[in-house]
Parts: sequence; C-alpha cells; structure tokens
Amino acid sequence: MSTHFSPLKNDTFLRALLRQETDYTPVWLMRQAGRYLPEYRASRQGAGSFMSLAKNPDFATEVTMQPIDRFNLDAAILFSDILTVPDAMGLGLYFEEGEGPKFERPLKDEQAILDLKVPEEGSLQYVFDAVTQIRRTLDGRVPLIGFAGSPWTLACYMVEGQGSREFHGIKSMMYKRPDLLERILSLNAQAVATYLNAQIDAGAQAVMIFDSWGGALADGAYQRFSLKYMQDILNQLQREKDGQRIPCIVFTKGGGLWLEDMAAIGADALGLDWTVNLGQARARVGDKVALQGNLDPAVLFAEPDQIRQQVTATLQSYGKPSAGQGHVFNLGHGISQFTPPESVQVLVETVHEVSRQQRLQA
Repeated sequence: MSTHFSPLKNDTFLRALLRQETDYTPVWLMRQAGRYLPEYRASRQGAGSFMSLAKNPDFATEVTMQPIDRFNLDAAILFSDILTVPDAMGLGLYFEEGEGPKFERPLKDEQAILDLKVPEEGSLQYVFDAVTQIRRTLDGRVPLIGFAGSPWTLACYMVEGQGSREFHGIKSMMYKRPDLLERILSLNAQAVATYLNAQIDAGAQAVMIFDSWGGALADGAYQRFSLKYMQDILNQLQREKDGQRIPCIVFTKGGGLWLEDMAAIGADALGLDWTVNLGQARARVGDKVALQGNLDPAVLFAEPDQIRQQVTATLQSYGKPSAGQGHVFNLGHGISQFTPPESVQVLVETVHEVSRQQRLQA
C-alpha cells in the first residue's frame, strides 16, 4: 500500500505536543471511537465481534473516522487494542460479551515465561495496514495517533490472564521472582518499540504509551518495573519520519506522584488522570514536557452548562499557554460507553471557544 499522504491541514495537536504556539487548545478523547456512538455499535454488530472489527482494516478505518466525522476533534487515534501485542506473542486473546479481554494461555509458570518470544514479523500487519488506510482516509484533516500498552500493563494481563483489581499473581512474581518479571518486561519493551516504529512507518504521526496499571505499583517498584521499560521503548523509537518530528505521549493512570520522574524519560508529553491538579503539574514539569488531560469523564453525564463550567475550570487550571509549554485537552481516562454524544459536542466546542479567548487575554 502506498504511503504517500496528503499534507496536514490542522497540525494544532502536534504543535501543542511539541510545546509550540497554537491558536487554541487542541482536543481529542481517549476511546473516542467506541461504544458511546450509535454508529460504532452498528459497525460492531456488522463485524460480529470486537476482534473482527480490530483485525479488519476497513472496519478499523470506519470506526476511527466516526468521531472525526461527528465532532471537530484535533486528532484521530487508531482503533485497536493494547493487547494485540501479547496476542501476537501466542497468548490467545479473546473477548467475552459483557466482560473484559482474557487470554487463553496466560503466563502461569516459569517455562511459559522462558518460552515467550517477541511477535513474529507479519503477525501484526493488519494493524499497520489499518494505520496506512486511516491516514489516507483522513486526507490530512487531523493527525493520526498510534499507540501501545506499556510493558508493565501488558505484563499484568499476560500473567493474570485478564484484568485485575489486586494483581496478586504479577505482584507475587515481582517480589518472589523479579528475574522472571523482568524477562517479560524486557521482551514487551522490545516488542512495543518495534510495534510503534512500524506504526510510524505505516503513517502514525504521534504515538502514545498507555500505562493503565502503573498506578497499582508502590513507589520504587513503579520506577523499576514500569518507568524503566517505558524509557527503554523511548530510547528505541524513531522520533522523526519524512522530516517531521513524531511526538510521544506517556500516560500512567494513577501516576501523579511521579510526574518529575516521568518527565525525565524523554517523552514529549505526559497524560494526566483527573486526580492531578493541572496547574500544579505544569509548575512541576516546567518546559520539559507538554501535558495532556484531564477532565473527569463523569463530567459528561452533567448538564451542558455544567460541562461548560468544568471544561472552563480545567483550561483555567492549566492557565494561558506560554512559550515552550503545551497543553492538549483530554479526559483523565477513556470516555464511558454511556456518555451522550451531545455532551462530547459541548465539550469540544467549549474547549475551542474558551481556549481562544484565553489567548486574547493580556
């Protein structure tokens, strides 16, 4: 498939990530292509299952474009799942209706861990085909974000076999046999770096690492078992493509305690959950990184005036952007499947309107 793409018409998102001046604060939403949209539910029904949707570039393109066609968002994000990488490592990903993702062959013993290998070349080609097709379909309207799970977050699913509240399995391994956990994390970092580089080659214009479960770790353990391996990925990432800088966002949910540590690993931006005060975060990281976030997703269940108030408060908390600093508006985590689409419309319009006004103030 040709990778000749149309020039970008709206680069506000990329400029904000690179801490360059913007006319307004760009906005996109984690899980913006998803179950809260009726058109997504129709596509999912047509595909038959989540994995049929994700593994078919036509469907992946269709659902990636749905929020872009509906809302004036400043970035598109590849429709996929963080667990495609361990699936390609042979663990057998599947989804049960009404439940989260699960693995048929989780890493339950030492031999399974010793036998673990990075994905074979070609095993994730369906993702790269989707990236190229989406980028061409976007036709330069907004940038396309590629993404992957962090080594620690992937390892949580790989060892537990599914999502967990307490992570007994992987935390037992972490304290009893850190050598085994570090083998998994090292392979995951290698696999994720290769995966993200291939997404960039296929057309992704920014990439994001989702460390969904980093906040479950103790201080000290976070730096050793999560942050270190995200830094390993960043050290291997290509940061330019066709003369354009490829920004990288790192998001640790529950990671507000460690912003200074996170800002030092070489990412361009940090995603923040809704527990973090944006203004304080800005003061803590200075001009080292841009910030992304961080409205509580539950705000979108409020009335339109209340949504406008909360969006405005979030923008005011960050403050007027200045030279060498950048802010991308987002939720503090993924959008809920029960969110009214009309609420998203209010959010996007308010971000653009209020942030323009902010920049006009003395």
